[in-house]
Amino acid sequence: MELFSVLYGRPSRPYASFWFWPLFLFILWNSKGTISASNYLVGLGSYDITGPAADVNMMGYANTEQTASGVHFRLRARAFIVADPQGSRAVFVNLDACMASQLVTVKVLERLKARYGNLYTEQNVAISGIHTHAGPGGYLQYVVYIITSLGFVRQSFDVLVDGIEKTIIQAHENLRPGSVFVNKGELLDAGVNRSPSGYLNNPASERSKYKYDVDKEMTLLKFVDDEWGPVGSFNWFATHGTSMSRTNSLISGDNKGAAARFMEDWSEQNGFLEDIVASGAGRDKLNKIPRRVSNIIPHLHKDYDELKVLAASFQSSRGRPATRILNVVNRVRSDARQADRPRFVSAFCQSNCGDVSPNVLGAFCKDTGLPCDFNQSTCNGKNELCYGRGPGYPDEFESTRIIGDRQFRKAVDLFNKASEKLEGKVDYRHSYLDFSKLEVAVPKQGGGSDVLKTCPAAMGFAFAAGTTDGPGAFDFKQGDNKGNAFWRLVGGFLKAPNKEQIDCQHPKPILLDTGEMKEPYDWAPSVLPIQILRIGQLVILCVPGEFTTMAGRHLRDAVKTVLTSGGHGQFNNNVHVVIAGLTNTYSQYVTTFEEYEVQRYEGASTLYGPHTLSAYIQEFTKLATALLSGKSVETGPQPPDLLDKQIGLLTPVVADATPLGVNFGDVKSDVPRNSTFKKGGMVTVTFWSACPRNDLMTEGTFSLVEILQGKDTWVPAYDDDDFCLRFKWFRPWKFSTRSQATIEWRIPVSTVSGVYRIRHFGAAKSLFGSIHHFTGSSSAFVVV
Repeated sequence: MELFSVLYGRPSRPYASFWFWPLFLFILWNSKGTISASNYLVGLGSYDITGPAADVNMMGYANTEQTASGVHFRLRARAFIVADPQGSRAVFVNLDACMASQLVTVKVLERLKARYGNLYTEQNVAISGIHTHAGPGGYLQYVVYIITSLGFVRQSFDVLVDGIEKTIIQAHENLRPGSVFVNKGELLDAGVNRSPSGYLNNPASERSKYKYDVDKEMTLLKFVDDEWGPVGSFNWFATHGTSMSRTNSLISGDNKGAAARFMEDWSEQNGFLEDIVASGAGRDKLNKIPRRVSNIIPHLHKDYDELKVLAASFQSSRGRPATRILNVVNRVRSDARQADRPRFVSAFCQSNCGDVSPNVLGAFCKDTGLPCDFNQSTCNGKNELCYGRGPGYPDEFESTRIIGDRQFRKAVDLFNKASEKLEGKVDYRHSYLDFSKLEVAVPKQGGGSDVLKTCPAAMGFAFAAGTTDGPGAFDFKQGDNKGNAFWRLVGGFLKAPNKEQIDCQHPKPILLDTGEMKEPYDWAPSVLPIQILRIGQLVILCVPGEFTTMAGRHLRDAVKTVLTSGGHGQFNNNVHVVIAGLTNTYSQYVTTFEEYEVQRYEGASTLYGPHTLSAYIQEFTKLATALLSGKSVETGPQPPDLLDKQIGLLTPVVADATPLGVNFGDVKSDVPRNSTFKKGGMVTVTFWSACPRNDLMTEGTFSLVEILQGKDTWVPAYDDDDFCLRFKWFRPWKFSTRSQATIEWRIPVSTVSGVYRIRHFGAAKSLFGSIHHFTGSSSAFVVV
C-alpha cells in the first residue's frame, strides 16, 4: 500500500520517498523479464477480400456452371509481421482465397516498395492461400487458370491486391514489442487421403515411418503483445478447402475460413471481454469492442406477449437511399468499437494438402451408395458419380462447420497450452527458378546420382478426371497412364507435344502441353518462387503449389536435416519446420516419384515431370544452407508480368431495375405478421435488389440482423461475417435487369430472446452508369 500511495502522489509517511526510488528501480529492473524480455516486434492485420458476389466463376473446381451468387461468409486477408528491432523482419499473409497469384504478388510488392522502399520485398513477404474452392476466380495471370472465369476478372484481382496491401499496412502500423510462442499437436478427424492407392505406391520402408497416410499435426503460433496480451494466432494444418461442393454458389472460406471466424469470435467472448470485465470496465467500455449478440444484451424479456406487441409495431420499411458507409457502420465487428486495442487475428493456413480431403466419411457412388473403385475412384467405370462425403453429409454447410470446428477446437487447445517461446534471429531466403528446365541430381540406388531435368509444364489425362472432392467429366479416369486417341487429337489441336516432352513427362500421357502453349499469352508458369522464412526456431517453407502428404514429408525432412546437422549450434534438434502451401504463385501439384507413376489426379497435375519433388528438395536445401551460413542466394530469372496482356470476357453490369412502383430495397417476401421463431429455426426474407458487383461492400455487409434494445434502438447482431447468415442473390435470367436477394438466418441456439429484424444493403446502377446505394428492412419478429 505504501508504494501505491507514493506512485499516485499520496505518501502517507514522511520517509516514503526515501525508499521509493530504490524500490521503483528494483521493480523496473525485474519487470524486464516479463515486459521487455521480448526480442521481437509483433504486428497483425486483417482486411476484407470477399470480391464480386455475382456472375464470377469460382476458382478451384473448374466447373463453368459454378458462378458466385451470394455470400456464405466474407473472405479476409490476415497477416503477421515479426521483426527483430535491430535486424530483419518477415511478413506472412494468409488469404481466404483458393491460392496465391503470381501477378497479385508482383503488384502487391510494387505497392509496398512505393510505400516502404526496400523494407518489404519478395525476399521477406510470403502470400499464401487457404485453398477454398468457393471464392471468385479470374485473378491469376496464366490462361489455364482463368478459362472457366471467361478470362481475367479485374474486380477479383483488385480486391486482392488492395486487401493484401491494407492488411500489411495494418500489421506494420500495429508493430509493438511482443513475443511469439509455438505449439503443435495431432488433429485426427479433419482429413483423409483421397488418393490412397497413390500413397500406397510409396515404398513400404517410407510408409512404415508414419502412423497415418496423411499428416495429422497442427503447428500453431501464438502472438502476445507486451501490453495487451494475446493478440492473435496462425496455424498450419493440411486439409483441402473442399467441404463446400462444386455446385455451391455462395462465397465461402470453407472449413479454414470458418475456423478462423470461430476462433476470432471465441477470443472476443472468452478473452478480451473477460479481461475488460475483470478490470472493472463499464458498459461504455464494452461497447468499444466487437462482440456477439449474446454478450451485447442479457435476456431482456421474459414476457413473450410483451415482445409480440413490441414487434408488431415495426413493419417492413420501404427501400430507401443510403450512404456508402452505412453498411460499414452497422457491421457487428466494427473497427470503431476496438480503436483502443489491437484486433485479435486468427488465421488457419494451408500446408501439404495435395492428397488430403476434408470429406472424412470416404468416397461413395451416388447411384448405388457403394464405395467407389479403389484405384480409379469410379462408379461402373465413370468418374462423375464418385463423391467424397463430409461429416455432415448430405449437408455441405454442416460439413464445413464440423471440419472448421474441429480445427478451431484443436487450435484453442494449442493456443491455451503454448509455452515454447520463439527465440533467435528473423531471417529469410528467396529465389526464382525456371522449373521448365531445371537440372536435378537424382540419387541412384547403387550410389552416385544422375543429372536429369524437369520438363515444361504439362497436364495428364487423369487431371481431367478430377477428384472425389470434385469429379471431372466425360470418360476420364484417375490412374490413367495411357490416354486415348480422341482426347490426344483434341489436345493436339492446341499444341501437340514433341518427343522430347513426351519422354520427359513419361509415364504421364499428355492431355494439355500447357508449358509450351503461348497464345494469346502463357498458359502455365515456368518461373516459380521458393522461399524460407525463419523466426527463431520456426522455419516456414513457402511452396508455390500443393504437395501431397509424402512429398511434404520428404521436403520437411530434407530441410530439417540440413538445419540440424550443419547448424553451427543455431538449431540443434529444436527446430519446427512447416510447409505453407499455395504461396506466392500457383503451379498445381507436387507428388513423389512413385505417386507420379500411378498417375492419379495429383500425379497428372504435377506439371514439371517425375522429378519435380527432387528439384524442390535440391533447391530448398540450398536455401537452407545459405540461411545457416548467412550467405545470399541468386535472385534467379524474374517471372513475367502479364497484366497488360490479360483478356476478360465477363460482361459488365449494364443497369439494374425494379417493377413499377417498387423501390430497390423493398421487401418482396416478408416474415409472417406477428411471427415468432424458436432458436434453431430459420428466418427468410426476400428483397428487391441489384447486382452485388456494383459495390463489393468491402469491409461492409449486404445482410444484417438487428436486435431491438429498449423501445426504439436497433443494435447490429449478425452480419455477412457470420456462419449462420446467408445472402443469396439471383436474377430470373442471365441478362435480366431485375434481381432479388434472399437473406436466410439460421437462429443460433445461443441467440438472446428478443425482437429482431433483417436488413439488406445494396447498390444499384442506372443506365447512365451512376451508382446509388439503398437499404431496406423486414418486419420485426420475436425469437424465443
